[in-house]
Amino acid sequence: MGLSKSGLRKLVQKTKILNKISEPMGQFEKVLPKLESPLKRYKFGGKYSASGEQKAKIAFFPGCIMDAVLYKTNRLTIELLQAIGCEVVIPKQQSCCGALHAHQGQIEEARKLAKANIEAFEASGADYYINNAGGCGAMLREYDHLLKDEPDWIVRAKAFVNKSKDITELLVELGPLPFKKDWDGIITYQDSCHLRNVQGVIEQPRKLLRSIPGASFIEMEGSDRCCASGGIYNLLHFDESMEILDKKMKNAKKTNATTIVTTNPGCLLQMRLGVERSGIGDQVQALHIVEVLAEACGIE
Repeated sequence: MGLSKSGLRKLVQKTKILNKISEPMGQFEKVLPKLESPLKRYKFGGKYSASGEQKAKIAFFPGCIMDAVLYKTNRLTIELLQAIGCEVVIPKQQSCCGALHAHQGQIEEARKLAKANIEAFEASGADYYINNAGGCGAMLREYDHLLKDEPDWIVRAKAFVNKSKDITELLVELGPLPFKKDWDGIITYQDSCHLRNVQGVIEQPRKLLRSIPGASFIEMEGSDRCCASGGIYNLLHFDESMEILDKKMKNAKKTNATTIVTTNPGCLLQMRLGVERSGIGDQVQALHIVEVLAEACGIE
């Protein structure tokens, strides 16, 4: 039973116990998404057939935070891939990408996780390895650097990196998407630093957003600048992070957007908190790009 289903979340909010433990944690608890029914969850080791003619076989990397908090977005990712003609498998033996370990200097542990993932995804026989989290994707694409001094692994690591893509890259490559609904309102986009600066994925998300029927896409000033989520930077340096975020929200307001889109769980929660802090939650929503595209395709 999930936190929201059990009523525990309401108790946490009513007593404000998290605020007493940590003000930053209390603030972020407010913007956590509602969890959907576990009956709708995808399964590790599962296989999901393409809709219509199969164009490619995909191995999906759900990630840790995405799987724990945003698993509806992961489900929508799978269904979007199916909609453009992909068979999707979820390697059962995959593990954490190792980003948090590498960031903390636990390089040997990160290498172990990388090797486990390489083995799991190799066994899938997939054409592409797809993720939807900028931070995870950046780490996956650095496995060749992580294992550069290990002769038995470097070739396998390079092959893994060559097959690793962000969801937006593949949706553009194998699209177009089967849009069924017009979008009402203006959309703006906040880059994930890891997606833009490490993976070099800049135009694909924007191209997808511009292609949505009825949507008006307005570029936000400073969209390429960090939102100050930065892993746990916003927890450890809350005041500094909120100062940067508040400036970001001023730029978002200038676009008159009713939807702020991003491509990474940390960035998404940060932007949702920004909307909450700005008092515009009744006018503006912050969504993962997969949520926007899925809704426009009639996928719920």
